[in-house]
Amino acid sequence: MRVTAMMSSKRQRPVVTALLATTMIAGLTAVQAKAQQAAPPAGAPTLAPPVAPAPVGTIRAINVTGTQRLEPDTILSYTKLRVGQPFTQETLDQGLRDLYETELFADVQIRNDNGTLTVEVKENPVINRIVLEGNKRLKDDKIRPEIKLAPRQIYTRSKVRADVARIIELYRRQGRFAASVEPKMVQLDQNRVDIVFEITEGPKSKVRQINIIGNDKFKDGELRSQMVTKQSRWFRIFSSGTSYDPDRLAYDQQKLRQFYLTEGYADFRVISAVAELTPDKQDFIITYVVEEGDRYKFGDVKVESDIRDLSGDGLTKRLPMKKGDWYNAKLVEDTVDTLSETAGLFGYAFADVSPDFQRDKDTLTMGINFRIANAPRVYVERVDINGNTLTQDKVVRREFRLAEGDAFNSFLVKRSKDRINSLGFFQEKLDVEQKPGSAPDRIILETNVQEKSTGELSLSAGFSSLERFIVSASITQRNFRGKGQELRTSVNYSAYSKSVEVGFTEPYFMDKNIALGGDIYRRDLNSFRFLGNGTNSRDTTYEQTTTGFQIRAGVPITEYMSLALRYSLNFDDVTLDRATYYSDPDGAGPLAERCDPLLAGRYLCDAIGKRTTSSLGYSLIYDTRDNRIRPTRGNNVVLSQDFAGLGGSVKYVRTRVNASKFWPLGAGFIFSLSGEGGYIHSLEGERLDPDGNPTERIRLVDRFFLGEPQFRGFNIRGVGPRVKRYFLQATTDENNNITGYDRVTGRNNITDDALGGRIYYQARAEVEIPLGSGAREMGLRPSIFVDAGAVAGIKDPVLINGNGSFAGYCDPTTNAPTGSTRVRATGTARAPVCGTNFTFSGGNFEEEYLGDTLKPRLSVGFGVNWNSPFGPFRIDIAKALLKEPGDDTKLITFNVGTQF
Repeated sequence: MRVTAMMSSKRQRPVVTALLATTMIAGLTAVQAKAQQAAPPAGAPTLAPPVAPAPVGTIRAINVTGTQRLEPDTILSYTKLRVGQPFTQETLDQGLRDLYETELFADVQIRNDNGTLTVEVKENPVINRIVLEGNKRLKDDKIRPEIKLAPRQIYTRSKVRADVARIIELYRRQGRFAASVEPKMVQLDQNRVDIVFEITEGPKSKVRQINIIGNDKFKDGELRSQMVTKQSRWFRIFSSGTSYDPDRLAYDQQKLRQFYLTEGYADFRVISAVAELTPDKQDFIITYVVEEGDRYKFGDVKVESDIRDLSGDGLTKRLPMKKGDWYNAKLVEDTVDTLSETAGLFGYAFADVSPDFQRDKDTLTMGINFRIANAPRVYVERVDINGNTLTQDKVVRREFRLAEGDAFNSFLVKRSKDRINSLGFFQEKLDVEQKPGSAPDRIILETNVQEKSTGELSLSAGFSSLERFIVSASITQRNFRGKGQELRTSVNYSAYSKSVEVGFTEPYFMDKNIALGGDIYRRDLNSFRFLGNGTNSRDTTYEQTTTGFQIRAGVPITEYMSLALRYSLNFDDVTLDRATYYSDPDGAGPLAERCDPLLAGRYLCDAIGKRTTSSLGYSLIYDTRDNRIRPTRGNNVVLSQDFAGLGGSVKYVRTRVNASKFWPLGAGFIFSLSGEGGYIHSLEGERLDPDGNPTERIRLVDRFFLGEPQFRGFNIRGVGPRVKRYFLQATTDENNNITGYDRVTGRNNITDDALGGRIYYQARAEVEIPLGSGAREMGLRPSIFVDAGAVAGIKDPVLINGNGSFAGYCDPTTNAPTGSTRVRATGTARAPVCGTNFTFSGGNFEEEYLGDTLKPRLSVGFGVNWNSPFGPFRIDIAKALLKEPGDDTKLITFNVGTQF
C-alpha cells in the first residue's frame, strides 16, 4: 500500500526549505544595506525598523497543471496569487500553505519562470467505499454511524486518523482497551481508493485487582463488596461488573463514601483513585487511597417546624436516631424523606426539610437540627398525562387517587403511581412528577408514560416434566382498543390435557368502578398414574371433559379492599376406558357394561358419570402490593367461597384462603411469605358405590390435590391420600409349593392413584436473589425457598386384595375362554371373558391406603427463572425433608417452551 499524501509531503520539503532559506537570506541582505546607509548617532537606539521583502517580480501568467476533478480557476481561488500583482518568495510560500490547508491535494509545487508561475498539483483521491474487517463484537451498524469518512468524499489523512480514534473509543466503551485499528488504502483506477479499517478487537479488559490503601477499620473484602466494580474471577462469569468502566470508578468512590458515612466516619474521603492498564492491555489494576478519619456519634437531634400543622416536639419523639447512637448518614437522608412525606400527607407538597449539622470534633459528636420551613398548603391544579398514544387518558386518570381541586397528599400520589404500574401497560420506570402551578398554593401532577406492547400473539411448543410435550396458541390483548379491556383466546394441547378458552374483561363497566367479564371454555383432562410394570411409564386413569362458562363482576369496597362475584355452570363427563377397566366391554355375561373395581379400584369406579355443577361464588380481596405483576412490598389476602347446588347435580361449599406478604430487603433482595388453605363440605346425603358400600360424598374430581408444580420437591399430586397397589410374587418351598406372597419392591412396580382431600394447607417462604446487570439482561432471576403443606380428610376407601387373574386364555380357534376362573373382590367366581384387553401380569396384588394426615410435609430448594432463547424456562431443585409414607418425591422439575 502506498500512502500518497505522506510521500508527497516528503518530496515538497526540499522545495519549501529552499524557498524559506532564500527568503531569510534576502531579508538579512536588506537589513545590512539599510544599516550601512543610515548609521544611528552616538547613544541612539540601535534597533532597525522592519523592512518588507523586496519583490522578486510581477506575475505575468499563472498556469495550473495536474488537475482531474477541479477547475484551474477553483484552485487559484484558494490562493492570493493574481496576474499583474508583484510577488515575493514569501508570497509563493503562502500560496503553497493555502493549497495544502484545503486538504484537496496530495502534492503541490509552484515554479517561477520569469514571472510565469506554474502551479502543479496532485489531487487527493476520492473514496470509493469504506470497508470494516475483523469486527465481530461491534457490528457494522454500530460503527458506521460514528465514521465521518464516506464514499465520494475526498480522502485525507487527518480524517482517517479521526475515524480510527472514534472506532477505538467505541471499543473502549465496551471495555476493550486492547482494541487496535490499522487503516489501509487500496489504490484504484481514476484516482479512487478503498479505505479498509482492519480491526483487532482484543479481549474485554477486566479488573484484575482492586487495591485499597489507608483502611484500618474495615477489611479490603468488606469494602470491595460495597463497590459495583468487581475483581474478575471464574465464578463471576455472568457479572458485567468485572469489566473496567471509568464512570463506574467514580460511582464506586461515592459508594465507599456512603458506606463510611453510614458507619459514622463523617470525615472520610477518597484521596485518589487510579486505574492502571497492564502492559499487555488485558486487565486493569485499580488502587484507592483513602483516609478514614474518626468515628462520630449522634449528638442532640431535634425537629423545628414552621408549619403550624406539624409539631416539632412530636416529630422529635418519632425520630429513628437517638443521642449516643453511632452516626449514620443514610439514616439522616431517610429521615429527611420521611419528614417531607409527612408534610405531604398534610398537603404541604413544597415543604423544605433541611438538616443543620453541628459537628464537634472534640467530643466526636454530630448534632442535627431538622428544620421544616414554612410553606403554603397545596392543592392539585391539574393532572397531565403524556406519552400515551394508544391508551386513552381516562384509563390512566381513573387510577389516580387525586383529582383537580383536591388537597395534595403525597401518600395518594404514591398510591396512584402503584396503581398505574399494576396495569401493566407501561414501562416500569414510571413516575408522577410534582411541578409548581400557576400560584404558590397550586401544584401540577405530570405523568410521563412510555407504553409497551400489551398484545401477545404466540404459538408455543415445549416440554414439561409435568405434561411432557406441550403445544399452545393464544391471542391476548390486555389493553384492547386502548380502553384497558382484556380479550383473550387460547388453545392448549398436551399428552394429558387439552383446552379451548375465550375470555373478556371490562374493568370499568359503563365508566363505573365495576369490573365485568366472562369466560367460555372446554377442557379435557386425562388423569394419569404410574404403571407398576417395572418401567417409569404412565397410563391414563379417568378422562374428564368440562364444558361451561363463567360470569364475573367486581366492585371496590375501600382503597385496598374489593369484592368479586362469579357464577359458573359446568357440564362434566368423567369416563374410564372400557377395554381397560370394564369387566365385560362386549356386553357378554352378568356384569356387562360395569366398571370393575378389581381392574380400576373403587375410587375410580365411583368417579365416573355425568353431572352438572351450578355454583355461585365470591372473593373478598385485600391488596396493598405495590405491583400486582412483580411485587416488592405489600400484602395480599383473598377469601373465596363457592356454593354449588343452585340447580345441577352437585352440592357443596368450597372455602379457600390465600395470603402473601412481600418485603424488600435492600440491594435487590425480595423476601416473601405466602400461605393458602381450603376446605370443601358436601351438602349431599350419604352416597353408595355400585356394590352398596358407603363412599366419600365429595367426588374425586372436586377434591383438593397437592404436589408439582405448586409444591416443589414432590411429584404431581404427590402429597396426600392415595391408594397404592402392590403386586405380589409367590414364594415356594423346596417342593415348589406356594407358601405365601411377597410384595415386588421398587416404585416402578407400584400402581399409585392419588385421591385428593377435602382439606389442605400450604405455606411458602422465598427470597429472590438479585444478580448483576448482565444476568438481569439475560432474564435470570434465582431464588431460594421453603415449601410446606398437606392435604387430607376423606373417608377411607374400600380396598381390594385380589389373588387371581386370567390364569387361562381364550382359545384362538373358538374364541372361547379356557382355563381357571378369576376371583372378584366380592368373592363371586366367573370364567374370564374373551375380547378384553385385561393384561394383568401375575394377577396377585394387594392395596394399601396411605397419606391421609395433616402432618406437614416440608421441602427446601432453589430455582431459577430464565428468559432463554427458547422461551421462558424455570427449573427447581428441591429436597423433601419431611414426608409421610406414600408420598411421591421429586428432586428436579422444569418447564421450557419456545415462541415462534
